[in-house]
Amino acid sequence: MKTSKGFSLIEVLVALLLTTIGVLGMVALQGRSIQYTQDSVQRNTAIALSGDLIEIMRAQPKELFNASPPQFPMNSGLKDTSLFYKTLGDDFANRETCVAGPNRIAETAEELRDCWADKVEALLPGGTDVFTEHTYICRSSVPGDCDGKGSMLEIHLAWQVREGACLDASNTDGAVCAYTVRVEP
Repeated sequence: MKTSKGFSLIEVLVALLLTTIGVLGMVALQGRSIQYTQDSVQRNTAIALSGDLIEIMRAQPKELFNASPPQFPMNSGLKDTSLFYKTLGDDFANRETCVAGPNRIAETAEELRDCWADKVEALLPGGTDVFTEHTYICRSSVPGDCDGKGSMLEIHLAWQVREGACLDASNTDGAVCAYTVRVEP
């Protein structure tokens, strides 16, 4: 009687098939993790830029509020119009290139706003086109509605991605992702 030792060809093929399936799964997982990482980096950038704008607005209360301290004991409500407000499809009114540089810092509210806008265009993919067409800053009483009422500011920043790469389920345009924050300054 003869005894067989080692693996048969079928066992080797099954082992090879299982290994191949595992490797393909890892490759798909790696690709998806890169996509999630890229989305996370862009969202974190949008969060930081939103925070920067909120701080610029808070540092310039006369540009945002009808009346503000120290002349008045408290803020009296948001202005109907402000140089910080921006509608979809438009740029900021009277926007100029950022004046800040190694020898000069932005000082006025308009200069700070313009430098912030240049920074958004530089750091978020899509640049000027996406900033103009998909970004807005407005007074809003209802999320997603720039009705010019209420005490909330809504900041909506957008950036361009590859078609279908936006991981936000509420996004309607597959090539543009967005981050929206509502804040009561």
